[in-house]
Amino acid sequence: MNTTLERTPVLQTKLPAVGTTIFTVMSQLATEKSAVNLGQGFPDFDCDTRLVEAVTQAMTKGLNQYPPMTGVPALRDAISAKVNAIYGHHYDPATEITVTAGATQAIITIILAVVRPGDEVIVLEPCYDSYVPNIDLAGGKVIRVPLTPGSFRPDFDKIAAAMNSKTRAIIINSPHNPSGTVWLQADMLRLQELLAPTEVLLISDEVYEHMVYDGQQHQSASRFPVLAARSFIVSSFGKTYHVTGWKVGYVAAPASLTVEFRKVHQFNVFTVNTPVQHGLQQYMADPRPYLDLPDFYQRKRDLFREGLKRTRFKLLPSEGTYFQCVEISAVSDLSEADFCLWLTGEIGVAAIPLSAFYGNAFDQRVVRFCFAKKDETLNLALDRLAKI
Repeated sequence: MNTTLERTPVLQTKLPAVGTTIFTVMSQLATEKSAVNLGQGFPDFDCDTRLVEAVTQAMTKGLNQYPPMTGVPALRDAISAKVNAIYGHHYDPATEITVTAGATQAIITIILAVVRPGDEVIVLEPCYDSYVPNIDLAGGKVIRVPLTPGSFRPDFDKIAAAMNSKTRAIIINSPHNPSGTVWLQADMLRLQELLAPTEVLLISDEVYEHMVYDGQQHQSASRFPVLAARSFIVSSFGKTYHVTGWKVGYVAAPASLTVEFRKVHQFNVFTVNTPVQHGLQQYMADPRPYLDLPDFYQRKRDLFREGLKRTRFKLLPSEGTYFQCVEISAVSDLSEADFCLWLTGEIGVAAIPLSAFYGNAFDQRVVRFCFAKKDETLNLALDRLAKI
C-alpha cells in the first residue's frame, strides 16, 4: 500500500494586486452587449496592403528562420536613419538599436535590466498599466507622482520632491496614454535640468510619437543631449502602422545601456518575427505613412470631437495619441467605473475609466474613448452617445 502523502503545491503570487485588466473586462462586455468598442486602443481598419505584401514577399523568399537577436540589420539601419532625420540624433544601429516584440516587452526588459531590489522608480499617474507590475517583478519600489488633475501636465516640483539617492529611473510617456497630453519643449528642458546632476535613468515611452496634432512637434527625449545620454526610448510599429497585433517595436539607447538591455532581451524573447522585420524595413523606405499620420488621425479626432458636442460630455484636450477624454459630471453621478459599465450595457458604447490608470483608483469623473476607428464606427458610436 502506498503511504506517501500527496502535497498540493501552493503558489504565492508575485503580483497580488493584479487581476483581470479593465481592458479585458470592457472588451468582453462590449462583445456581449454588441456595443461599439471605443475602450481598448486598437484600430478597426486594415493596414496598408503594401505592408502586408512586403511581409508576404519576405515569407515567400524564405526569410522565415531566426534573425539576429538584436534585430534584422537593415531594419535597424532604417530605424536609425528615421530617428536621425526627425529628431537629429544618431544611434548606431549595431550597438544602440534593438528590435523588440512590441513596446510592452521593451519596457519590462528595460526595467528588469536596470532595476534591482530596493531601487525606486518614479511613475507619473495616470499611467499605462504595465509599468507598475514590471517594477514589482524587478523587486523595485514604485514611487507614484500624480500629473496635474485636469490638465495632466507634469508637476516638476512633485517630481523633484520624489527623487533621492535610491531613485533608479523615471518613466515618462508622451504623447500620453490615457490623457492625450503632449509634453512641450519647455517640459523636456525642465526634466533635463532636473536629471542632469543625477544618475537617474529615463525610460521614455514614445509609442504615439507620430500622433501629435495642431502643428505641434513630438519632443522625443532623443532631441535633448543630456536626456538622450541616459534614456531608453521606446517606440511601436504596431501603433504607427495600424498593426497592433504584430507586436513589433524597438528600443534606442546609448551603447552602454543597450548592452545591459540586450542581456535580458536575449533571454525573455531572444528575437522577433523575421518576415515582419524584413517587411517593415522595406515599407520604411517611404516615410509618408508616418509623416502623414498626424493629419490622418487629427481628422478622426476632429470628427469625433465635433460629434461629441451633441452630448453633455465636457471635452478635454486631445493633443496627441488616438484617445479622447471627457468629463462625465454633467451626464451622471456614477463613478467612472460604474458609468463605463452602464454606458456599455445601456447605450452600447464601451469606454475606459481613467481611475483604472491610477494605483489608488483616483476618480475624477473622466473616461477615455479611442478614436482609432473607421468613420462609420465613430459615427455609429456618436449617434448612440447623442442619446445622453
